[in-house]
This record gives sequence, structure tokens and C-alpha cells, in this order.
Amino acid sequence: MRRLSCMLVSAAFSLVASLGVAQQIQIHPLPDQAPAIPVPLGAHELTAADAEAWLDGLFPYGLKKNNLAGAVVVVVKDGQILLAKGYGYADVAAKKPVDPAITLFRPGSISKTFTWTAVMQLVEQHKLDLDQDVNKYLDFTIPPRDGKPITLRDLMTHTPGLEETAKNLFAADPASLMSNEAWLKEWIPARIYPPGEVAAYSNYGAALAGYIVQRVSGQPFDSYIEQHILQPLGMRHATFRQPLPAPFKADMALSYAQASASPRPFELIPAAPAGGMSVSGEDMGRFMIAQLQDGRYADAQILRPETAKQMHDFTRYSVPGLLPIALGFYHMDRNGQDIIGHGGDTELFHSELMLFMRQNVGVFVSIDGAGDGGLRRQLLDGFADRYFPAPPGVAQPTLASARGDGALLVGRYLSSRVSVSSFLAMSNLLSQSTISMNQDGTLVTPAFKNLAGQPRHWREVAPMMWRDVDGGSHLSAVMQNGKLRWLSIDEGAPVVVFMPVPGWQSAAWNLPLLVAALLVFLLTALLWPVAAVVRWRCGKPFALQGTAKRWYRGSRVAAIAHLLFFGGWAYVVVQMNAHIANMSNRYDGTLRVIQLIGVLAILGTVAVLANARCAWHEPGGWWRKLNSTALVLACCATLWFAFSLHLLNLHLNY
Repeated sequence: MRRLSCMLVSAAFSLVASLGVAQQIQIHPLPDQAPAIPVPLGAHELTAADAEAWLDGLFPYGLKKNNLAGAVVVVVKDGQILLAKGYGYADVAAKKPVDPAITLFRPGSISKTFTWTAVMQLVEQHKLDLDQDVNKYLDFTIPPRDGKPITLRDLMTHTPGLEETAKNLFAADPASLMSNEAWLKEWIPARIYPPGEVAAYSNYGAALAGYIVQRVSGQPFDSYIEQHILQPLGMRHATFRQPLPAPFKADMALSYAQASASPRPFELIPAAPAGGMSVSGEDMGRFMIAQLQDGRYADAQILRPETAKQMHDFTRYSVPGLLPIALGFYHMDRNGQDIIGHGGDTELFHSELMLFMRQNVGVFVSIDGAGDGGLRRQLLDGFADRYFPAPPGVAQPTLASARGDGALLVGRYLSSRVSVSSFLAMSNLLSQSTISMNQDGTLVTPAFKNLAGQPRHWREVAPMMWRDVDGGSHLSAVMQNGKLRWLSIDEGAPVVVFMPVPGWQSAAWNLPLLVAALLVFLLTALLWPVAAVVRWRCGKPFALQGTAKRWYRGSRVAAIAHLLFFGGWAYVVVQMNAHIANMSNRYDGTLRVIQLIGVLAILGTVAVLANARCAWHEPGGWWRKLNSTALVLACCATLWFAFSLHLLNLHLNY
């Protein structure tokens, strides 16, 4: 026992001694590792083979079904291009396949993400301030609204408060292609909202930011992008230059409305920073990797990590509870995944860029055709569901307040992306959307459709928050002083909201009134020669003589002029819907002719009034009195439309 005790004491002293030594040892812990992101139950592993098999089941069939010429899809993961694949043809007649490495597509408004990246480069160099009045950087002046200037942060979050524009958005040929600077200075859109408040997507705002990059950097915009973004990232098949430089022309995917139709000319976009880029799929993959890796691609660093985080992590909510916008990129979250990205559309190309930030995964798609056949939405939803499915959850019950809250939303709405100072106000009458409510309290939105093209149905799952009964999207509203201010849905909320239509602007009575007025003019114009023929066949002389006869004939000419006036504007609307590229300066002559006819029609209202006076003060039948009165009312209605819709503006800015 004594020997055992000695051994224990000795061991104790040894332990104390060893602890003393250990206290002086410097321990260097291993570097912190990024937290592991669990793969959701039921998810497919994102591999090149699995992604290719899934995409091969989606795109060849989708292109054929929708008569689309071609497409490119690129998936990046963990700093590498996982998969880049072309589908269909870059040249249908020559059967030239799409090559994801070199075939150029037009990503449309995804070009803006390069413009915003350039802005952030200059911000980190302290050459730009996101919260400074943009007039500080311009050589022309953007007028204030309510004493408040526009800032770069407003431009990057699509809240400058500018009305929508359409004129010269595309150029018909290289000879008519104006520079971004000239396009911006041609006219300044009206400021219709206070800055920083209303989300209203603005091409003019992005083009303005590109011009600021040009002025502050001292380089042409396309040269700046080449030197500071494209070249560092090794993007050799990408350019903002228009028309395409000779080395790029052979690689450009031809522009098809349909695969079975002849290709159209290369689309020319004056506001290049807003949508003028041409790029291959693999080059866009490099850009995605740089954004996912806080500005780094291989040895290139186009943004400092803190600048990239500032860009990606900023959030602005147009409607609390719905998806926000970051600085330039907007949120496209699905299944609990943090996804930022951007969509892009020209007339003939339709693209989407999606960055799964926590997964270090990016997806880019561009489709060659007049539409995308729903493929972009199928790709975004299907990719998220396949590789990052939503975790199991408990279904949210419909609130008891659904009928009462839903009643507040029933009505007509206009997108915040509108024009109010030009004839584009016609679209405000023709594009109003509606929300109605079923007996069970669910809301119905014909303007917001599901993948099958059917109106979505929504049930209230939280106060003033509705969920799509067939999907995960949400609809919510902003209330102010007990009244509805605006609403939106997840897919649109980052860049647009929908506002209740004022009573005076409602299509519910404006459109029937317009149709009734035009019907009166049409019947008047048609019955005039018919009555003359009947009198001739029956051998009866015309009952009216002298002044009354002249006013009668003048009223009929006025009716025809009104028909020609509104027929001309109907032609303009059809042209705009069919081919926005037609809406350019060369169209001004046509608009002036239509307006001249309108002035003559309005002057003809004098004859209409005089004719009605004669009808009621001179002997005559009830039909003449009724007809002349209806004609007066129709002229009053068209006067309302001519001025409320700005159809006779002195300027031709739109």
C-alpha cells in the first residue's frame, strides 16, 4: 500500500508538471471551414451527368413543341463550369448547332448586371457614391421631384420613379442606331413617383447608370466593360459593341421568331447598358462564378469581397414579406434557397440568370425565339425542385379573415411600370388587370398565370398574405391609413408593384364608352350613303336645305374623321404589340398625320353641335333628333379620350 501511495503521489506530481508545460504550448486551431450545407431529403445530387440527363429531357422537346430555333444552358458549381450545353441550331438552314463555348446569344436585361458591377467597381474606388444625387456625375440635369434627387441606389433598385419609355428602344438598322448618350438626352422621362419608394423597372435608369460609368471612368462604356470585366474574366466571346464587330459575327446565333421562319436582322439596342450585350454560354458561366465567389474568378478579382457582399446582401422590399431586390440583382428564391439573379428579354431572345448563393451554384439559359415556351420558368422551378427541394412543412391553414381581407383587394390594377405623359397612356386603359374573389374566399388573378396558362388562385395564409394554391408563390399588399396602396407577387415584387386603378381611369366604363362612341360614328358613316341611295331609289328629295344641309354633311364628315383618328391609333397599338422596333423617330410622320386627322375631327365637333341644334329647332322626325344627339355625345366622349390619353400631345416623346 505504501508503495502504491508513492506511485499515486508521483503520478499526481507528473500530471501537475505536464499541465504546467501544456499551459505554455501555443495551440493553432485549424482554419474555420465553411458550414456544411445539408442536402435536402429526396434531392438529386447535382452532377454533370444528372443535370445533362434532366436538361436533355426538357429542352429538345420544349424547342420542338414551341418551334424554337435554339438554346444554351450553363450550370456552374463550386467555382467550375459543371455543364455547358447547346440545344437546337444557331443557323437553322445550315443546321449549325449551338456551341456553348462560342455561340453568342443576346441576354437582354441581364446586361444590366454588368453595368451594376461596373458601378460597384467605381464605388469601391470612391469615384461614385450610391447615395449622391446622380446629377453630380452628369452633363445634363434630371429634374427633382418634391425636392428629392435620384441616386445610384435608386437606379440599382429600380426606384428612380421614372415613367416607362418605348421610343427608339430598338433601332431598325445601323444607320439609325444612336448612342446611349444620345438616347438618354433625346428626352427625359417624367418623374411620376418619389424616388426610392415605388418599384418600377426602368431601362432608362440602367442606361443612365451606364452613362455615369462612362463619364466617371473617362472611357467609352463598352471599352470600360471590356477592360475591367470581360478581359479579367477571360470572356473572349462577349461584347457590348453594336453592330457586332467582324470577329463575332460568324458566331452569333441568328435571330428567329420561329425556327420555321427566316431569321431576322441582328437586334440593335441604343440603350446598350440596359440590354445590348452579346455573350456565349460559357463566358456567362465565368461571370456567374465571379459573382458567386465574391468577385473572384481564378486569379482575377473584379470586385473586392466586401463590395460583392454589399451588392448581394443589400435588400429592399417593395412589399414586406415578398421577395426583395439587392443592388442590381433581384431575388428569385425557391424552396428556402437564397437565389439572386436577373431575367432578360429582347424581341427574339429570352434569358435567365440564377445564382444559388448558399450552394455556390449558378444557372444561365438563353432561348432563341419570339417566346420561350415557358422553358425558363420550368427550368427555374424544376432545377430548384430537383436539386434543392423544399424541406417537409406543415400546410398553412386558410385564415378566417380571408373573405374580409380579400374583399379589400378585389378590383382593377395597373402596373407601376407605366407611362402617363404620352399616348402610351392608351396601354393603361388596355392593360388593366383584375382581382376577383371566389365564394370560398380565394382570390383569382387572370393576369398572374400558372405554367398551364390558367389564372392563379390564392388563399390567405397570414394577415394580408396569400399563397398560390398550386405553388409556393405569395401575393401580398401594402396598406396605408386603412387603404390599399399597392400589391405584388413574389416573382414581380423586386421590380414592379400593382396599384389600384383610380375610378376616372377604370376600363370598366372607359372601354364601353369608347366602343359605344365608335359604334355611333360607324353607324353614322355607313348610314349616310345608304340613306342617299334609298332616297335616290325612291325618288325622294333630300329634306334638308341650306345651312341645315351643310351642317348635316359636316357632321357626317366629322364622324368619318373620328373613325380615322381612332383607327390610326389602333394601328399604332397593333404595331407596338407586334414589333416594338418600329417605334422610332421614323414613325413620327405617321403619328403627326394621325394627330392632324384628330384635330380635324375635333374641329368637326362644331358641325356636329350645329347639326344637333338644327335637328331640335327645326321640323323633323325623332330619328334625326336621336341620331344628332348620339353624335354629340360620341364627340364629347372622344374629346375625353383624346386629352386624357394624350393623343394630341405637341411632343412626340414616348
